[in-house]
Amino acid sequence: QVQLVESGGGLVQAGGSLSVSCAASGRTFSSYAMGWFRQAPGKEREFVAVISRSGGTTVYADSVKGRFTISRDNAKNTLYLQMNSLKPEDTAVYYCAAKPGNWNTELRRYDYWGQGTQVTVSS
Repeated sequence: QVQLVESGGGLVQAGGSLSVSCAASGRTFSSYAMGWFRQAPGKEREFVAVISRSGGTTVYADSVKGRFTISRDNAKNTLYLQMNSLKPEDTAVYYCAAKPGNWNTELRRYDYWGQGTQVTVSS
């Protein structure tokens, strides 16, 4: 089992940058594929980016490709999301999630979720 705690959200102007992190408990972080998902007010939670257990494979939603970078540090049990060129439509609660084994972009495949961190982009 793994527990996840996000941090680093906040308010930023459009065009700015923000980084969010996800600290994982336990000694088996490297056995979990990790993902970032987000949920805007009145909308369903959606896939943002995922990363394989080793960090060698990353996959992004088209809406964030080229602007966001997902990474992980298995020695520090931490997942990161660097967000550049932010847009007002990026405003959402950002969640990290973990699943044993191979990566997947489907929310329902993820077993463990953090509590979320708010990212607000002003125009």
